[in-house]
Amino acid sequence: MFFGRYFTKTNNAKRFFMKIKYPLTTLLVIAIWTVCLIPVPETPLDDVSFIDKWTHFVMYATLTTTAWCEFMYRHRKDDALRYPPLSFTVCPIVMGGLIELAQKYLTTCRSGDVFDFLCNTLGVFIGVGISVVLYRFLGRKR
Repeated sequence: MFFGRYFTKTNNAKRFFMKIKYPLTTLLVIAIWTVCLIPVPETPLDDVSFIDKWTHFVMYATLTTTAWCEFMYRHRKDDALRYPPLSFTVCPIVMGGLIELAQKYLTTCRSGDVFDFLCNTLGVFIGVGISVVLYRFLGRKR
C-alpha cells in the first residue's frame, strides 16, 4: 500500500505531508470536497440571493489562484510564463463536475446542479485572471 511506507512511525506522517509539492492547494481541495459533500445547516445567509452560487464561485477562484501562486512561487519566472500550468485550469473544472455528480448520485442531502458547475468554471477562469495579474505585478519584484 502506498501510504504504508510513510505511516509506519509516528514522525513519518509529518514527512509525508512535507513531500506534498503544493500543500495549500491540497488543503483547499480536501476542504472543498468535504464542504460540498456534507449536509449544510440552516443559516441566516440562506436569505441572500444566490448565496450558493457565490460560494461556489469564491471557492474555485480561491483554489485556482492558490494553485497558480504556489506554482509561480516554486518555479522560475521565465518557466512559469513559458509553460503555464494548464492542469491548474482543467483539473478544478473537472473536479467541479465530479463534485456535482457526487452530490447528485452519492449523497441524499445534496443535489447536483448545472449552474453550480457553471459558477465553479467561472470562478476558475476569474482565478486564472487574478493569478496572471498577480504574476505580472509581483513577478517583476522577484
